[in-house]
Amino acid sequence: MNDTEKVDKGQKEKQKFDWITQRHSCSLPNVFKELRLEVEQDVKTRNGLRPNNAPYEFSLADTDGGFKVLLKSKELEMAVTFTLAEHAILVRDDKGVQMFEVTLSFNDQGECQLKVNGEERDYWQVRRMALEELMFRGN
Repeated sequence: MNDTEKVDKGQKEKQKFDWITQRHSCSLPNVFKELRLEVEQDVKTRNGLRPNNAPYEFSLADTDGGFKVLLKSKELEMAVTFTLAEHAILVRDDKGVQMFEVTLSFNDQGECQLKVNGEERDYWQVRRMALEELMFRGN
């Protein structure tokens, strides 16, 4: 394959890019579902890292319009709540105070971008921003 054929093949692949399907998957409900699945895995992983005699536990619970991650111990119960709103995913602490909101954009490279305070973030970064304090208090 010569250079001209490589360029032609690259152009055809770009033309075949299914932006409609990719853009559809970049919707708040779809991103919210993916975020919930990943948070659920984070909770399992974090619980697996607790010492055998740990006096605390993390759990995930569905709420009206979203889900929350709970930290429970004998003397403490805290939570972070994720809610699907019309124009964003809202992340709140257990007092109902908004920590931040996640919006979406579909960039020119055909990628779905999560944005917090105007900054592009990966899923794991959003999860860390929401859960790090809850999951690693005092660590």
